[in-house]
This record gives sequence, C-alpha cells and structure tokens, in this order.
Amino acid sequence: MNLPALHQLALNESPYPPLPSVRKAMRRAVAQAHRYPQFYPDDLTERVAAWCQVSPDHVVIGSGSVGVALQLLQSVAGPGDTVAYAWRTFDAYPLLADMVGAGADPVPLTADGSQDLNALLAALDHRTRVVVLCNPHNPTGTLVTADALSAFLRQVPPHVVVLLDEAYVEFARDAELPNALTLLGDHPNLLVLRTFSKAYGLAALRIGYGLGTPDLVARIRRQQLPFGINAVATAAVEASLRATGELRRRVDTVIAERDRLHDRLLQHGWHIRPGHANSVWLAAPDPVDDAAAALTAARIHARHYPGEGLRLTIGSREANDAVLAALAHVTASGAYHRRPVRGRSRQMS
Repeated sequence: MNLPALHQLALNESPYPPLPSVRKAMRRAVAQAHRYPQFYPDDLTERVAAWCQVSPDHVVIGSGSVGVALQLLQSVAGPGDTVAYAWRTFDAYPLLADMVGAGADPVPLTADGSQDLNALLAALDHRTRVVVLCNPHNPTGTLVTADALSAFLRQVPPHVVVLLDEAYVEFARDAELPNALTLLGDHPNLLVLRTFSKAYGLAALRIGYGLGTPDLVARIRRQQLPFGINAVATAAVEASLRATGELRRRVDTVIAERDRLHDRLLQHGWHIRPGHANSVWLAAPDPVDDAAAALTAARIHARHYPGEGLRLTIGSREANDAVLAALAHVTASGAYHRRPVRGRSRQMS
C-alpha cells in the first residue's frame, strides 16, 4: 500500500496556513454563509484597486488567476484563433485555449529554461489573439527583465493581447524585475495577471485578479460569472491586504529557504540556475528521473516532468531538509554520466 506523502511540494503552494487574522475574518464570513455574495465583486475590486494604486476600472477579479485568464480568452479568442505561449509552462494554458475553441501555439524554451521572446514574436500572426508570458516563469523560475519586456511589448501587434502572468512576482527581488503596472498606459493590449494563491497562501479560496486598461478590463468583465466570488474568499483577501507586513515576512522566509536549497544543491553537484519563484528547478541532463524516484521513496511529492525536469516547491525548513537528504543519495552515487541536451519538441506532453 502506498503511504501518503509526508511533504507536498508539487503545486507551489505556501507552506503556511492563513494568518490568524485572516482565519478570524473567514470564520465571521462563514457565519453568514446563508447570504449570497455580491452579484459582481465590486467591493473587492475597489479594495484591490486601492491597494494597487489604480482606479477600479483597471481591475478585474476572477476565480484564481486561471479564472481571469479564461475570462480573457472568452472575450478575445475563439475557433480559428490561436494562443501562443512558451512551453513548458503552466499546464492550464493549452486547456484554456481548447475550452474556447482556439488553437495552441507552444514555443520551446531556450536551453537555460528561459522564454524565447524572439521565437514568441515570430510565432505571432493574423490568427494569434493572445500571447502568454509567465514572469517569473513556471516551472523554471527564470525572469524576463524590464528592458526585455519593454522591447517585447513594443513589437507585439496591437490585435494580440499580452497576458503577463505574474503569479510568482512577490518572490522575485531582482533589480531588473519589471514594474508591469507602469507599462499599462503605453500598451492597451497588456493584461497583468496576479493571484492570492501563492504568496498569500489562499490557494483553496480561488481569488485572482487582472490589471489592464479600462477598455480591455470592460471586455473581460463581460465574462464575469454572477455570484462567482464567494464571501469567505473575499473576507480572506480583504484581511490579507491589511496584513501585508506579516505576509511580507513570510515571503522573505520562503526566499531565504529557496536560496539555501539552491546553494546546497549546487554543493551536491546539481547544475541549477538561480530562480525567482517559490521553487527550485532541476533540469536534464542532470538525473531528474532518479531524483524523482528518490523523493518518492522519501514520501516527498514534487512535480516531475519525466526526462525533462523536476520542480521543487519551497516548503518548511523540515521539508527542504528532507529534500536535501533524499537528493544527496542521488548525486553522491556517481552512477550517472552527463548527456548532451536533447532538442526540445513543440509538442505538448
């Protein structure tokens, strides 16, 4: 019989439960569960807008960031259209394209796990309605710099919406991180996508938001499901916005653990690059399949892409130490030989 995992490190979840003040707000909301939430999430929209220092007509709320992404695709794409994105990336994007009847146009990552912006631009044509950038990238944790993003946006045709997925932006502290909100005025085809699932630890409550120009946001809001944002989730987000200092300290701890795990794995012989999300990316030709087997044996659940890579969510210190112990056996064996990197296929798996 397979035992349940001791450490769940596959979905880039926060290792922390909601803050006590957030749980208290959730309990108050549960006591009113016999009442409907707002028809549309207008109050939450206003609070998020004030927090982001934009007007409410720049904000759209959805069921997680993936819900906002679906609303965008429903508003701009359909049969005969295409959605371009780097691959590998967040698994939902090809699924969302299929849900609206659009074709998927995956573009291979570069050898170092970065999104190939020139190749993405070359993939855009008259059928393309959306191009997705994930920054920091999921699953590799690489970063599109401010200069690179500005140059990319200037070259995207106006009929193509750029969906900039910043689900992990709170974990990026690089000096070259773009300030995407400053770009909205010059790029009416840009939607910045964010979530309360990762850094804010509210993954189960499904709240995300998009930031764009009023015209684009108005189109996306037409796909808003009435009563679609529940009151418990709303209360949790509002309480979280009042506790940004505490949450920032939690993020700082995750970043410190990410850097510690990265440095220790380097010492153990892994050839990995710095990441900017709440995860560490191990890539072939290092022995990622052996590593996945070792983690499974240690009852650690990580995200394994066979023959390609292994994404390790940053967990508690105990969980991260368990990862290091399991992977030390893989690298210490010396039983593998480095192989040349194989060319990446554009076909999804």
